[in-house]
Amino acid sequence: MQVSDLPLAPTFIDHFETAGITTLYPPQAATVEAGICAGENVVAAMPTASGKTFVAQLALLTADGPGLYVCPLRALAREKYESFAALPGIDVGVSTGDFDATGEELADNDIVVATSEKVDSAIRNGASWVSDLACVVVDEVHLLDASRRGPTLEVTVATLRRRAPDVQVVALSATVDNPAAIAEWLDAALVESDWRPVDLRTGVYADGEVTFPSGPPLSVPDAPTPDGEETDAAIKTAATAALVGEAIDGGGQCLAFVRSRREAAALAERLAEEGLAERFGVAEEAAAAAEEAADVDGTVTGARLADCLRAGVGFHHAGLRAGHRAVVERTFRERSLACICATPTLAAGVNVPARRVVVRDQERYTGTGMEPVPVLEVHQMCGRAGRPGLDPRGEAVLVGDTGSRAALFERYVEGEPEAVESRLADPGALRTHVLSVVATGFASTEAEILDVFEGTFYARATGAGGLADAVADAVDDLVAMGMIERDTAGGVEAYRLVATPVGETTSKQYVRPETGERIVDGLRTAVAMERPSTLTVLEVVCDTPDMDDTYLGNRERADIYRFASTHASEFTTGMGDVDDFEGWLESVKTARILSEWIDGETTEALVERYRIGPGDLDSRIERAEWLLSAADALAETIDVAVPEVGRARSRL
Repeated sequence: MQVSDLPLAPTFIDHFETAGITTLYPPQAATVEAGICAGENVVAAMPTASGKTFVAQLALLTADGPGLYVCPLRALAREKYESFAALPGIDVGVSTGDFDATGEELADNDIVVATSEKVDSAIRNGASWVSDLACVVVDEVHLLDASRRGPTLEVTVATLRRRAPDVQVVALSATVDNPAAIAEWLDAALVESDWRPVDLRTGVYADGEVTFPSGPPLSVPDAPTPDGEETDAAIKTAATAALVGEAIDGGGQCLAFVRSRREAAALAERLAEEGLAERFGVAEEAAAAAEEAADVDGTVTGARLADCLRAGVGFHHAGLRAGHRAVVERTFRERSLACICATPTLAAGVNVPARRVVVRDQERYTGTGMEPVPVLEVHQMCGRAGRPGLDPRGEAVLVGDTGSRAALFERYVEGEPEAVESRLADPGALRTHVLSVVATGFASTEAEILDVFEGTFYARATGAGGLADAVADAVDDLVAMGMIERDTAGGVEAYRLVATPVGETTSKQYVRPETGERIVDGLRTAVAMERPSTLTVLEVVCDTPDMDDTYLGNRERADIYRFASTHASEFTTGMGDVDDFEGWLESVKTARILSEWIDGETTEALVERYRIGPGDLDSRIERAEWLLSAADALAETIDVAVPEVGRARSRL
């Protein structure tokens, strides 16, 4: 099927043909045959690099009205925004923040790119533009299975379909075990394909060679371990270095995935000793990338990254600043970098294909112990191998040993990815979304709440009755939290559910009910304190589930405990009244970091003193601004004056 055969305006056909897109890939053609250009709902389960972005563009450009592209990550939203903005004559808006706004300024755009959280918050705040949507494209729909993001994605899609009953829904996914269930939920045609524009070979490394399901094995020259160390970790790292070096010498770039941030930086520094910039022929370009990274900030992390980039290798994880990650991603796409060492988050994010992907670690620590990485996640990593038009094939290699080779083959090479399951029944998630539908007026009884949730993936899979008891429990919890109340004006048996002023503000500010309850309690305590301080309000917002935890190491626990004891009079929580003392100390650590930032401490000093990543500090500051804004709104709602909230906001 040719692009010129599609029902597109000539300007779009010219645009795609000028970009070299003249013939549709087989899975793309299959979506057209399924009716994607005729307003039909379609679920496309396709491998990475098989052309999902073009499928999205087809749906959005042929829709009879404005379109919405929903994606999980801000970085991905920015990348897709740039792709759509390049389309001739198309006005594109992007929105990923401001959770207390309707986003009405987006209404005049032909296409809006947003995260599911932003769409959900816009709906809560009364956005009218969502009812006018003609097409919604949901990228990475398999993230329905994600514990935190999944319920929001699920409810947002269900609400969009309820608000705009005729909207076309196109869901894009990596290959999962049950795409038919997702298609059934969305009343959609299923296009399932394992076709890729570049063949992918996935194998397992052990004892100096990579074994593939078919064909001869690949021999890999040995790489020495540091100081002759013979631990399993050292041997796997040496094997990874050998696999990377062999691909680089053949003119291909590499991605190496490891289990943690620390391991990503350590592996990059190990590979930096291999002279990859010279071997790949990018010494001059790598030096320029290093200078660009060094200019982002003066942190130790930034300096480590710059040193690695100068040697032709970068590392990538959530602890880096956005500017650092952007340098790594762009220079790699420009072939000015030989290798990136990354945590798995890169696989689910921006587009950085490579000739070879090496997955060194197939287990990671989950908080309670080491567990295998999900098959779908490993498949997403492996799917980054092979660049259309540049590589004859892609290669993905899992690093193992003689004892693990068979198990790795069975689980990751020959095994199927996990089925996608709903996470909506999680009590915390359910409370959040029950409050939302009551606060927005979508429902005022348990029966009406169930009616709203009838359109969710959970209800389609289990029946709305499966949610009835859970919804009743959520309502009881929210009443106890002061978020909703039962209005019995029509009689005890005919009560209506109504959001309290606190519940309404909590929902509009896009914080969880638990966060709203904690902030209200904290504000009331602060008002009664003799001398509340900036640290007081920071402790309140940091001690909420919406503030990311800050890791508390064994070596700093005593110091943070002393700090908490010294400043006990400034906290709204007594040290003897804490149920989760370890978690509270982590909150105190975060509050202390933010307090020192407000007082003028530098990023460089805070990163070194508290052993956090520069990106971690940036994210904590951003979240604190959001939560302090919510605290300001809640303070007005309950009619209390805590000037320290405004002072902290203005100084952040």
